[in-house]
Formats: sequence, C-alpha cells, structure tokens
Amino acid sequence: MTAPALGAAYDAITATVLPLTDDDLLRGTRCRGWVVADVLYHLLEDARRALVTFTSIVPGPSDVDHVGYWSAYPGSGDPVASQHNAWLTRRAAGAFERPAAIAAVWAETAPAAARAALAADPASFVATQGHVLSVPDFVATLVTEAVVHHLDLSVALPAPAAPPTAALDVAVSTMDGLLSDEVVRPMSWSPTEYLLKASGREPLTPRDRVALGEAAGWFPLLG
Repeated sequence: MTAPALGAAYDAITATVLPLTDDDLLRGTRCRGWVVADVLYHLLEDARRALVTFTSIVPGPSDVDHVGYWSAYPGSGDPVASQHNAWLTRRAAGAFERPAAIAAVWAETAPAAARAALAADPASFVATQGHVLSVPDFVATLVTEAVVHHLDLSVALPAPAAPPTAALDVAVSTMDGLLSDEVVRPMSWSPTEYLLKASGREPLTPRDRVALGEAAGWFPLLG
C-alpha cells in the first residue's frame, strides 16, 4: 500500500523541519542553489498539487505508471527548464516573511495530502502534469519525490529524522523500475546509498561502475 507510505514519508519530513530555526532552514542542501527552506517549499507545492490531483478523477486507462512518470516528466533532461524551475522555487520561497513560516504551512498541508491519499479510491485514475495515472502510481511518485528530497534537505542538519522504511521501499522500487529488470544493483548499497546514486546526488565509484557494467552509463536514473 503506497498511501500509508506517503503519510509516513511526510511525517518524517515534518519531524525533521518543524523544530528547525530560521538559521537552520537556511543551511545548504544537496540541491544546487537551494537551502533547506527552498527544498521544503518545493515539497509543499507537491503536497498542494496532490490535494488538487486527488479530486481530479478522470477515466482510465493510465498513460504512465509510477516509473514511466519520471522519464515522461515535463522538462526532464532539459537543463534550461530545470534551472528556470529552480529559480522560480527560490523566488517563491523567498516571498515568505521568514523561513519558519514555510515549515508551518508544510505542517498543516502535508497531513491533509496524506489523508487525501488514504481516502482516494485505489481503483480510480487522476490527471496531473499532463498525464493520467492510477491512484497508487500517483501516490508512489509523491513518495519517491518526498524521500529523495528528504535526503536532500537533511545533509547539513545536525539530527534529521530518517525516511521511514515503507517510504524507502517505494522509492527503491521506482529506481529499480528505471534501472530495468535485466540489471541488479550492487548488493552492498543500502537503500539510501542507492537512492542518492540513482538520483545523481552521489557519484558512482570505480567499484560501482564495475559492478553495474554497461548500466553505469544510465546513471543518474533521475535528476
């Protein structure tokens, strides 16, 4: 079930950011040019989009699943579009009176999105980002993004909460799908290490490249 995993993922982010001071929220992250508050605002926009999407029921079938969504994501592979979106997020986050205000809005919005996920009919389909997905696949995209960005915003924090196992499992299944059934990731990788390398947050080591063979050239699997 992906819906409980979304609630767990969002709760872990809330536990990480809500106690932070304004100075903490201005610490660096793994996302170039973004501080913690910027990453959190990006996640806030995701939760807001989820609230709209869960009420945007459409006829099926879906045109992408939770794996294909990432390769079909608007602007995927376009560095100019990515830079533009990153800059827009920074400007929007900077419009708040103080960084802690973003955390407060997140703490109100994220649980509502998680409840909407639990209430949604898993047999229905929703429209978002120009695509149609089944509800479970849509929720899986939210979980994957939440987990990866949780790791992004935690890098310079003193005692962040860890992403929960249920959410990690969903994110790992997404990366496995992007990697292909014919390739087995190195067994020495922990789920977190796998996610960081698959998303380009950490580089592959020479040993990783030997273990992956030709599949090393596919990394990062998503940005």
